Amino acid sequence: MKKTALAIIFLSYSFFLPAQKTTRVLFVFDASNSMKTMYDGKSRIEHAKTLFNKFIDSLNTFKNYEFALRMYGHTVKYPPGDCNDSKLVVPFSKNNLQKIKDAVKKVKPTGITPIEHSLTQSANDFPDTKAINTIILITDGIEECSGDPCKAREELMKKGIVLRPCIIGIGLTVEQAKLFECVGNYFAYEEPDVFSKSVDYITTQVKNKTTVQVNLLGISAKPTETNVNMTFYNERNGNVLYNYVHSLNYKSFPDTIPLDETVKYTVIANTIPQKKIQGVTLNVGTHNIIPIDAPQGVMAINRGTGIYNSNDKAKSIVRLGKDMQTLHVMSLNMPERFIVDEYDLEILTLPRTYYYGVNITQTITKNVAVPDAGQVKITSVEYGDGCILLEKGKELVWVCNLSGNKTRQEFSLQPGTYRVTFRGKSLKQSIYTIEKKFTIKPNEQTTVELYR
Repeated sequence: MKKTALAIIFLSYSFFLPAQKTTRVLFVFDASNSMKTMYDGKSRIEHAKTLFNKFIDSLNTFKNYEFALRMYGHTVKYPPGDCNDSKLVVPFSKNNLQKIKDAVKKVKPTGITPIEHSLTQSANDFPDTKAINTIILITDGIEECSGDPCKAREELMKKGIVLRPCIIGIGLTVEQAKLFECVGNYFAYEEPDVFSKSVDYITTQVKNKTTVQVNLLGISAKPTETNVNMTFYNERNGNVLYNYVHSLNYKSFPDTIPLDETVKYTVIANTIPQKKIQGVTLNVGTHNIIPIDAPQGVMAINRGTGIYNSNDKAKSIVRLGKDMQTLHVMSLNMPERFIVDEYDLEILTLPRTYYYGVNITQTITKNVAVPDAGQVKITSVEYGDGCILLEKGKELVWVCNLSGNKTRQEFSLQPGTYRVTFRGKSLKQSIYTIEKKFTIKPNEQTTVELYR
C-alpha cells in the first residue's frame, strides 16, 4: 500500500549571485494516481492545486523571475505506471505563470510516483547555472520506483542545486513522517494554518537568502582568525559537502559563504590541531553565524645556515603536551600556526633534540632555536662495525650505528661530547674494539682516525 503525504520541496542554486541576476523556479508537480484519494471532503489533488495556486500568487509580483513546470505520473495509467513518466510541460520563460496554472488546473491524476527520477531529470530543465536555479516539488506520496529522494538531492548538490525543503504531510503517522527527515522540515496538514505557514516559509526562502559566516574566534572571543581550510560534512551520512578556505572581507569581517540550509553539519576547522563543531543547523532566510574557538599563534623552529645542518633533512615531530601521538611533522625554518596550547617537540637532528612545554600564545611567534650542527669525519683502514654514543652526564646514549661497508664516513651531529666504538671485521674478538672520544662544536669539523 502506498504511503502518502502532500509535500512542497524547494531547492536552490547554492552560489550567492547579485540581486539583478535572474531567478529560475521550476515547479515539479505530482499527478500520480494516489492524488485521487479523498481527504477532508476533497481529493488530495484539489488540496494540492489550492496550495499550488496560493504559492503561484505569492510569486506573481516577483521581478526578474522565470518559471517552468515539470509533471510526473500524468501520462501512464496506474497500475502498472511508468517510473520514467516525467516530463517538462512548460519550459522556462517570463510571464508564463498563467500558462503553468492552466496546465495544473487541467491535469488529472493517473500514474506512479518517481520522485528521484523527476528530481534528477529536473537538473536538465535549466538553461544554465548562471542564474539562481530553484525547484519546488509538490507531491502526495513517497518514492514508488525504488528511488531515493535524499540521494537525488545529493546529486543535485553536485551540480550546484541545493535542496531547501518544506514538507506538508496528510494523515501521516510519526513513523511515516520520519521517512522525510533526510529531506527537510515537516508540517502537519491538520494544522489550521498549515497553508499560510508553508507559503510564508517557502516565500521567505525565495525572497531571502540564507547566509552563513564562520567566526574563527580568538582568545577575546572575536572573529580575528582566518586563512584556515574548513570542511563541512553532512552529519547524517558523513559525506563531504564543501571545502572552503576561510577569509576576511575588506572590512575584516568573516565573509559570507554558500551552504545548503537543510543539512545538519559537522564542521572541521583544519587548524593544528583540528577544531570540530557538530550538530550545526541553519535558520532559513536569515544570516547565520557558526562560531569556532580557534585562537592561534605561530611556532618557528629556527636553525642557522651552517654547512653541516642538513636542513633539507631535519624535521620536527610536534605533539600536544604530553600526548605521545604525533600531531604534526614540521620543517625547520618554516613557521606554522598552532592552536594556543603547550606542545612537545622532537627534532630529528642527530642526536634528537627535545623541547617540552613550548607555549603558543595568540598572535605571537614562538621562536625555538636549534643549535647549529658540526661534523665528524670518521676513517678506518678496513670495514668494521661500531656506533656513535653521546656522553650525557654519566650515561652514554646511543646516537647511530656506523656503516659496516665504508672506511670513510661523515655525520652531522649536534654540539656535545661523543665517543665512537669500532671493531674491524677481520678481528673476531671483542677486546679489539677501538673507542675514541671527540667533541662537536657548531659549524666545525672534527676528524677521528680509527687506525691510530
